[in-house]
Amino acid sequence: MPGFVRVVLVVLGVLAVIVGVIYLVEPVHSLPSFFPGHASGGQGDGHHHFRAYAAIAVGIVLVIVAAVARRPRREAY
Repeated sequence: MPGFVRVVLVVLGVLAVIVGVIYLVEPVHSLPSFFPGHASGGQGDGHHHFRAYAAIAVGIVLVIVAAVARRPRREAY
């Protein structure tokens, strides 16, 4: 896998983890307006736990894929 693809995977993975953390710590009405699930009119103080956990899981998977793709392949004898 080319090096730039691994870099893109790591960057996307880190961004996904950051988005997940934001979903966990910010109430629904305090989310940035470009986030899916943003409530502009005081629709409760809940958090988007499912979206947070999904974003964190996707981020971790992307970083793992980038790390596995970096490992050198062993040659068969």
